[in-house]
Amino acid sequence: MGVGRPVKRVGAAVLGGVLVVVGVVLLVLPGPGLLLVLAGLVVLASEFPALKKFVEPVRKRAMKAAEDSVSSPLRIAGSVVAGLALIAAGVVWGLVKSLPFGGWSAGSSLILSGLILFALLIWSYRRVQARREDRVR
Repeated sequence: MGVGRPVKRVGAAVLGGVLVVVGVVLLVLPGPGLLLVLAGLVVLASEFPALKKFVEPVRKRAMKAAEDSVSSPLRIAGSVVAGLALIAAGVVWGLVKSLPFGGWSAGSSLILSGLILFALLIWSYRRVQARREDRVR
């Protein structure tokens, strides 16, 4: 009966910690680093209330970065090119086994990063458009 709470706490700590670490790594690699850091903090804060004070500043920064990514046609074009490059690199990595870490495990993660980039780009664009429409009204 008393085992469920500690298991949930450990699970949240592991999941949140992994999301934060992967997010920090993706801050310098292609991927949605800040959003993963935010997701990790939200998971950790659900079990460790002392971390709640970090969620809002990271959320604001992540939302600002998302909006900045679609602030001009040049940035949108750059993001599209980056997404296509990630997907193309993933296909190449999947097919050419002689590359470092060659194979579909590395290739599929690159393809997934490109698809996530496109999903976040679309989400950011819609969010910015909705805010602009609200300001006009």
